Amino acid sequence: MKSGYVAIVGLPNVGKSTLLNALVNSKLSAVSPKPQTTRQRVTGIANSPEYQMLFLDTPGILKPRYPLQKVMENEIDAALEDAEVILLVVEPEVPHDLDRPPLSPGHKTIVVINKTDTVAKSARDLAMQYYKAQGFEPVVPISALKGVGIEQLRAAILVKLPEGQPYYPQDQLTIQPEKFFVAELIRETIFTSYGEEIPYSTLIEIEEFREQEGRKDLIRAVIYVERQSQKAILIGKGGEALKRLGSRARTKIEQFLERPVYLELWVKVKESWRKDEQFIREKFREQ
Repeated sequence: MKSGYVAIVGLPNVGKSTLLNALVNSKLSAVSPKPQTTRQRVTGIANSPEYQMLFLDTPGILKPRYPLQKVMENEIDAALEDAEVILLVVEPEVPHDLDRPPLSPGHKTIVVINKTDTVAKSARDLAMQYYKAQGFEPVVPISALKGVGIEQLRAAILVKLPEGQPYYPQDQLTIQPEKFFVAELIRETIFTSYGEEIPYSTLIEIEEFREQEGRKDLIRAVIYVERQSQKAILIGKGGEALKRLGSRARTKIEQFLERPVYLELWVKVKESWRKDEQFIREKFREQ
């Protein structure tokens, strides 16, 4: 029996969250075409008679410019510290001259070349040769979106994973509570429904999550934004935009929870919250 933590790291928008979802065969991490969708570590558990792999999805590696991004960087550092195996997810191309892999080669690291379905085989092979020349071994090409190469990657992880007993019951999929994923689904819906400014200016807090015997679950969520103008955009004329957002988010939440819910959304302004480290840590801790 083998068990251990596997950190999924890489630059923004390389497909880390899509990879986590593929590895655990379930929709856990929020996914959108926009970079920096992931803000906090998401833990997904893959079980078999041979292993328990605890995957840690992390925010994209970048140079922090304000407290929110610093907190995100800390999430990456904590995942790397906990990990027995590191998956460095990269684009299917040779980096530019000024770019370097965000991590150095090491015995724990596997380079995962993602999105191979979007390039020719020759481009994929050049990328593999580049990372091997840098000292990385193994280098595994995949398409997380298409599910190609996932089993080969799992086999490569298993080689590096230490022997050990499971940390959690074999039927457990994650260690985070349901309300964490509800907040993530609301945020994912905002990322896929609005332009550049709004998604990055929002933070979701689940104020109430109550299961009700014989009735729909009650979920009351607050969407924090930084300015009144953003609040107006989220709500829309006559509240129509917020109603559409709530309807889309509710559909995703019901699919995830596999039961009906009543979702209430409220929008509040917390000026410049992305620069307020105490506020960020408090809200992240509550999730």
